[in-house]
Amino acid sequence: MNLIQFHDDNGDRAVAAVEDGVARIVRDATSVYDLALAAIDRQVGIGTIIAEKGLGAEVDVVALMAEGRLLSPIDHPDPAHLYVTGTGLTHLGSAATRDAMHKSNGAQAEENLTDSMKMFRMGLEGGKPAPGHVGVQPEWFYKGNGFSVVPPGRPIPSPAFARDAGEEPEIAGIYIIDQDGNPRRLGFALANEFSDHVTERVNYLFLAHSKLRACSFGPELRLGELPRNVEGMSRILRGGKVFWEKPFLSGEDNMSHTIANLEYHHFKYELFRNPGDVHVHMFGTATLSFADGIKTEAGDVFEIAEPQFGAPLRNAVAWEEAETVEIKPLY
Repeated sequence: MNLIQFHDDNGDRAVAAVEDGVARIVRDATSVYDLALAAIDRQVGIGTIIAEKGLGAEVDVVALMAEGRLLSPIDHPDPAHLYVTGTGLTHLGSAATRDAMHKSNGAQAEENLTDSMKMFRMGLEGGKPAPGHVGVQPEWFYKGNGFSVVPPGRPIPSPAFARDAGEEPEIAGIYIIDQDGNPRRLGFALANEFSDHVTERVNYLFLAHSKLRACSFGPELRLGELPRNVEGMSRILRGGKVFWEKPFLSGEDNMSHTIANLEYHHFKYELFRNPGDVHVHMFGTATLSFADGIKTEAGDVFEIAEPQFGAPLRNAVAWEEAETVEIKPLY
């Protein structure tokens, strides 16, 4: 079962469950967050809560996205309590593009490897520990909070100071923290971890800056485990036609880390275990249009599709106007 959130014909919030490609409204439900809290309170799965409420009329997910009525498949009443984070260099082949961006000169002796390649090798050697054991920690980054999330179908803004506006097709894990501080996984969603690769390429220490951008995930939240093999397609449409496309892979069969290991190294920090918070944690990618020399333009449309996750995620690119931030003293 997949879940979506949207505005109904009256402009009110609504939730729908998607099964076998058919989306039907969940009766008396206005948010996935509230459904999750109810499941936690009752100590049952979210599917049980949905089954008890029952399903109503059908809705068209693709039409809702085209009409700008889709919401992200989960949000928080206070966007500051939704964390967007991620890990990189987690997929087989993901080091190639990063390594080329930060290439060191000379032979690839150990002392000449880039930090990216060293991190990737660490994952290959220790990212899939035996159950019950802790593996090597991955690269980790903070991306933003709920204010940086753009709903499916709406333009992703790139700040005027950005030097690039590039997609990153990924899978995101979706979590809510229960009243005892335990992370509870709802499922997974397609994600566009939108980044500034030109800024990152200037110096690896600019990686943190390059990640502080808007992003999008959804449109559907896939309840349950992540398939071991995810085979999707990442596209850029320009003028309504495919301008660039390339397959992307995810799932543990195509990763150098287990999902459990990545989850552990995120939630080991007490900061990320505050009751009621929502976490959208992106697991990385090995596919970037930037690696093929593509420079996006305003109006280009990103499309990330994988049949196991339902409807594709689509967002256009938009560039913001320059603004001046004035720091005012309070003394």
